[in-house]
Amino acid sequence: MAEVLERAEFSPDRLLAREFPEVRHEYSERDSIIYALGVGFGTDPLDEDDLPFVFEEPALKAAPTMAVVLAGPGFWAREADTGIVWQKVLHAEQEIILHRPLPAGGGLTARTRVSRVIDKGAAKGALIYSERTIRDADSGEDIATLRSTTFARGNGGCGGDTGPQPQPHQIPDRAPGLTFDHKTEDRAALLYRLAGDPNPLHADPKVARASGFKAPILHGLCTLGIAGRAILRCCADSDPARFRSMKLRFSSPVYPGETIRTEMWRDGDQVSFRARVVERDLVVLDNGLVTLAGA
Repeated sequence: MAEVLERAEFSPDRLLAREFPEVRHEYSERDSIIYALGVGFGTDPLDEDDLPFVFEEPALKAAPTMAVVLAGPGFWAREADTGIVWQKVLHAEQEIILHRPLPAGGGLTARTRVSRVIDKGAAKGALIYSERTIRDADSGEDIATLRSTTFARGNGGCGGDTGPQPQPHQIPDRAPGLTFDHKTEDRAALLYRLAGDPNPLHADPKVARASGFKAPILHGLCTLGIAGRAILRCCADSDPARFRSMKLRFSSPVYPGETIRTEMWRDGDQVSFRARVVERDLVVLDNGLVTLAGA
């Protein structure tokens, strides 16, 4: 929707009643490979654990975290009828529930809905909770459910639900049992944006500086994918069929070229995790929890 249109007043009730169009998404093995490369698979071309995610022979595997880029509604917060001050939105939380392993290619459908809006007050903003279930386009079988929290910093004081908000998963109070470092490339954001997020914040230095960053930042969902790869490798023998769910909070941005260290705590079929940038000793993903099958 063109930005020249007058923006509607922000209304939680209208958002909760908003009807999103059904999205049909056709993707190929090539798309799955591009996503995998974007989140760090194949960094070492001789690594046989990564090879099934970036090479189609004998059978390509899809990275489980790729669900976040499939059959999405686009940047709907920018549409005038939402009333959202889109320039002030942040991706706050993400959850992935996999009902079965992702196919490496095929046809999908999904429809998004807003499930809750919490007013944190005029000085703080509003939390917008949304959900979409991805289904096989032919069989209608559920493949994945995605739940996302958007922090709309410019829309507080809107009235309605004031909480409480769901509490995040707590990281164990002990040293991590496993760590995995991934040194991102300087061009990491330019590669990941091919998975479907063309926001210029991740490519154009002028846009990044105008947004308060010294350079284009890495997509939060890319950092999520990098942590997902670490957990898949270290805790699930690189078997995507064992990866059942993942949830986390985004806490700080990453600059391409920095090293992301995923810290993991294994307790049976659950893996608590967080990720930090080594160079700045800064936590960038927090309150993470992955549930595995076949532990």
